[in-house]
Amino acid sequence: MFEALKAARAQILPCRPPFWASTGHLQTILGHLLPSPVLLESGQELSIPMEHEKECIHSTYFKGTTSVVVYLFHGLGGSAEASYMQRTAMVARSYGYHVFINNHRGCGKGLGLASEPYHSGRAEDLSRVIEFGKQMLPNHFHVAIGFSLSANALLLLSAGVRATVLPDASIAVNGPIHLDHASIKLTQGLNRIYDKRFVFELKNYIKDNRPSDLNKLEGVETLRDFDEAFTAVLGGFRSRSDYYETCSAQKYLKDIQIPTVLITAEDDPFVGVEEYRQATLSASTILHIEKHGGHMGYLGQAGFGAERWLDSALGKYLQVFG
Repeated sequence: MFEALKAARAQILPCRPPFWASTGHLQTILGHLLPSPVLLESGQELSIPMEHEKECIHSTYFKGTTSVVVYLFHGLGGSAEASYMQRTAMVARSYGYHVFINNHRGCGKGLGLASEPYHSGRAEDLSRVIEFGKQMLPNHFHVAIGFSLSANALLLLSAGVRATVLPDASIAVNGPIHLDHASIKLTQGLNRIYDKRFVFELKNYIKDNRPSDLNKLEGVETLRDFDEAFTAVLGGFRSRSDYYETCSAQKYLKDIQIPTVLITAEDDPFVGVEEYRQATLSASTILHIEKHGGHMGYLGQAGFGAERWLDSALGKYLQVFG
């Protein structure tokens, strides 16, 4: 399987950006704003039980025709409706794979189903969904794909950190594997655009899921502020520093034993590519660095239009499992 993934990597052409999306910021922003297709078929709505009675993770399941199961996990401020989630589901469905599209705690249709917030270290939540899927579909091959925040959590899980029920293979896209560095970068220069967006989304999350804590939002202006005031406290960490230190996946990459692909871009505005290059990787891990792509953008050339390079790349990797 690992050798087949390496062969797939060799077949993937580089992401060559159109002239109007040649920088990491343009890739990131336009990749988010440009129209994107959505999955039109209807799936089965599931409430997957968590560790606390009556608390659940919301998932939508799409029945496949093969022995491959794909789990999709979204990034910070996102949901199962995020464009990259929908497009990746369409790619997986085109191969006849079973698909679970998942909302993190309190996100999307998961609103009100859990009391504690999601965060970059919630490997146990991903594990619970995969455990549910393995019980539902035994004797299948289970592949998890995590985007951004979820990519970090998925890498923790792939290394056996914070949970023990692992997928059979993982693909992590633009994961902030050094949380402290990423949060600092968000406070600098044009990155404040993304920081403000994340804080806006998180404040809405608190408003929807924990209205009694709204008074604690006073003075919260950055993601670092939010992680100090909410993530660390509600997540059971001693402090923001404790959260960042214990939940950053970088130092655990050497412990990954399952086939794993790490996809990132040199021009990601706030996830430093040097953190990947400096990491010690296990023998079962493939590091796939693109020169262009920004954070979850990956717009490629298609005449005067744009192609979604990431969809094609993920399709190449996913084909290996069929």
